Parts: sequence; structure tokens; C-alpha cells
Amino acid sequence: MKKAIYYIQSTIMLFIFAPIARLINKSWYEKTVLPNTINRGCSSKPTMYQRKKIIPSASGEVLEIGIGPGINIQFYDSSKVTKIIGVDPSTELNKIAKKNADEVKIPIDFLITTAEDIPLPDNSIDTVISTYTLCSIPNPSLSLKEIFRVLKPEGKFLFCEHGIAPAKGVAMFQNAIDFFWPAIAGGCHLNRDMPSLLKSNDFNLQELDAMYLPGTQRFIGYNYWGVATI
Repeated sequence: MKKAIYYIQSTIMLFIFAPIARLINKSWYEKTVLPNTINRGCSSKPTMYQRKKIIPSASGEVLEIGIGPGINIQFYDSSKVTKIIGVDPSTELNKIAKKNADEVKIPIDFLITTAEDIPLPDNSIDTVISTYTLCSIPNPSLSLKEIFRVLKPEGKFLFCEHGIAPAKGVAMFQNAIDFFWPAIAGGCHLNRDMPSLLKSNDFNLQELDAMYLPGTQRFIGYNYWGVATI
């Protein structure tokens, strides 16, 4: 029963309330509704469990792409991480992230910029983190090239992303709604093939797992996670 109620409520929110709210007042929607919606959606129990699978493996100087509201900050191992550099273009989400940063003992710098143009030197980062971010970057290939550039030769790219599902019916639905979904979901594209994106940008996939997240609508919840190296 709870599952059915969740699906009904989330469907109403995603396909009725969100489009209408954005149509009525785009500025208010993008500055108020969208950041809080992203924060809640990305903090669901299944997605938090996914984050826990990869974040504690980060070490050294860490670059987090799309740090957003700073949800991952709590999962870093302070005994292994010397510094976190968080990249995100949203000033609204950055305000939330700075509050979360106060809860940890790791130095954190925030860069209000995009992942397509990272203002860091070549070969300067030990670990790059990306969780539910590559879906919403306008040019993911350019971002991956930047990640490749800033990683040290022995560095690691830890990722957890949602993307195109293996089931044909789900994938067809993801493709069908892509013409409007990014507008109501902060630029998110549900149909990106994450493993192919990584391979086409010269990354070596050392580890890769995938599954539908339990308790999550299938068109949103097909997850890829793993480790890539240069």
C-alpha cells in the first residue's frame, strides 16, 4: 500500500505539479521549488545507500563534481581525505552545502562553476566523485575530459549515476519524455548511457555494477556505479 501511495504521489508531483509550477513562475520554481525537490529526491533512502557504496573509498585531495546541497559530505572518511573541492553552478544549492560542510572536519572549498571548465591544474586530484550529476551536465563528454585532465595518473573516478535502463519499455519511456524532463528536473536526462560515455572518453572501467533501485520508479531508478581510471 505504501509503495502504491508513493508511486501515485511522485507521479502527481513530477508530471502535474512540477510542470504547472514552472509554467506559472519559472524563476520561483528554479530558485525555490527545484533546489528543495532535488535535495529531497537525492536524499531518499535508496540513493543514500548508493552513496555509501562509493564515497568512503575516496582518498587524498578529492574533487566532487556537482556537489549540490552537500549530501555526500557526511560519508567521507576524514582519516583518508585531506581536502574536498566541490564544484556546482547553483548558488542556491551551494548555500545548503555550506551548512552541511560545517558538520565535518575536512577542509572544503566550493567553486561556483560548471564541470565543463574546472579551474584546477592538470594531474592535481587523487579522487573525483560524481553522484547523480552526469545526467544533468549539458555536455557530459566535455566534463569527462576535464575530469580526465585533472586526475593524477594513479587517481580514481568514483561514480554513481542513473541512466538508460536495459528494459526496452522503460528505455522507450525515458526517451519519450526527454523533450520536457530536463526543464522540470534541473537539466536531468534520464536516458544517458553512462558506461558508454565513460569508455568513449578514454576511461578504463575497473569496476561496474548496475541495478534498479528498490522503492524507486524504474524510469528514474536504474543505477550504474563503480570505479574508472585514466
